[in-house]
Amino acid sequence: MTMETLSYPEVKNFINGNFVASDAKQMNVFSPLNGASISKVPLSGMKEVDQAVQVAKEAFKAWSNQPIKERVQVFFRFRSLLEKNKSEIAQLVHLENGKTIGEAEAEVAKGIELCEFTCSLPQLLHDEILEVSKGVECRTSHAPLGVVACITPFNFPHMVPLWTLPNALCLGNTMVMKPSEHVPLSTIRIAELLKEAGLPDGVFNLVNGDKEVVEAICDHPDIEAVSFVGSTRVAKIVYQRATSNLKRCVALGGAKNHLIVLPDAHVQMTASNVAASMSGCAGQRCMAASAMVAVGKVDHIIEALCEEARKIIPGKNLGSVISKEAKIRIERYINEAEAAGAKVLVDGRNAIVEGAEDGYYVGPTVIDFVTPDMAIAKEEVFGPVIAIMRSNSVDEALAIENGSNYGNAAAVFTQNGGMARYVTERASAGMVGVNIGVPVPREPFSFGGWNESKFGVSDITGKSSIEFWTKLKKTTTKWNPEDRTNWMS
Repeated sequence: MTMETLSYPEVKNFINGNFVASDAKQMNVFSPLNGASISKVPLSGMKEVDQAVQVAKEAFKAWSNQPIKERVQVFFRFRSLLEKNKSEIAQLVHLENGKTIGEAEAEVAKGIELCEFTCSLPQLLHDEILEVSKGVECRTSHAPLGVVACITPFNFPHMVPLWTLPNALCLGNTMVMKPSEHVPLSTIRIAELLKEAGLPDGVFNLVNGDKEVVEAICDHPDIEAVSFVGSTRVAKIVYQRATSNLKRCVALGGAKNHLIVLPDAHVQMTASNVAASMSGCAGQRCMAASAMVAVGKVDHIIEALCEEARKIIPGKNLGSVISKEAKIRIERYINEAEAAGAKVLVDGRNAIVEGAEDGYYVGPTVIDFVTPDMAIAKEEVFGPVIAIMRSNSVDEALAIENGSNYGNAAAVFTQNGGMARYVTERASAGMVGVNIGVPVPREPFSFGGWNESKFGVSDITGKSSIEFWTKLKKTTTKWNPEDRTNWMS
């Protein structure tokens, strides 16, 4: 495999419709495909955040005053631009994140679907009106919040920004976004296309940086709401800091998703689904299968899983992990599990891709006989690794799943409908699948987990996002004469 090193201009912040250079310290942006430096990103601070907020605050006056049917026209045009530029965007995601081209194309396709949902909001967002007494009307309407902020992760540099910005902006808010400093280029392209689509200057702003920008967003008095997607450790900090400053916040954290496999499961469908779930996007997604609970005699399914895993080749149909540090951390989990008595059936350690020897690759790894007390069974590995735990019954398997601190996703593989319902009703997770390894809801259903996978109420995607990105106004109107009809008049 040979790989050309591409380079991009130094990243700038996007404020008031213009790319603005920063005098802040810069850090290199590396492509995980081959370890090459492809750009530099500024580590901005409170000064740049405040500039963006003040611009967004001013832009809110006119933007929020437009009818939603006018605001949504921007996203009809933006969706068309995503379609027109999908190959270029996918290449950019591939370069800065390390996904395969196919995975990057799927990420762009999901972004297009998210915009399609946004374009339907005028049909979903309608006032409720009721004559509650003779001549007395009550009406509810959704008002935008003001300036909102979104902090997005490295693993979906194109899709996760589109979880938030189309809905939040269409509903009348203005925004400051902080993308992951590891993958700033995809979000820059989003800003360019939004401007081309006719979004007024100041409605959407980008401030690049690391911890200091996150803290500035949580502390800024003119930011009304914050969404965050990342690790549970940081999600807790962001949620506590934002809410302590009287902001509404939804912070999505990590996961430890359990796939419960019963002996009657369809062998090939289960094996291919589990393999795809644990290795897709190099396991760097909060919906990835990272723990499989084998109930009873399922060795034949585990053998088929291993066969599927061996077909997944780094650099071909498996992308890289995000950094050298991530590769070291993932392989440390495997080493520790093996030292504690687990059996490595398919070993992805020390993966080397010809022509990209400095890339950050971990091959698909299947580990059997993991016990629930091992770190690899409890903690988020965020790599193409599946830890198999053995159980004698469905209730024992559910006890393992319920014992996790996380609660993002869970799935059961079986051909028994009653058993499927038994598991889905008892799994402690916000998103549950039957014979589906990655049970991500599609629009208009929202994305969000339970327990330590999510902090806050409501969701930032789908129909539920309306409640997060707006505030409810209740208006009572009286037109009847002053003589009382009843106590409500």
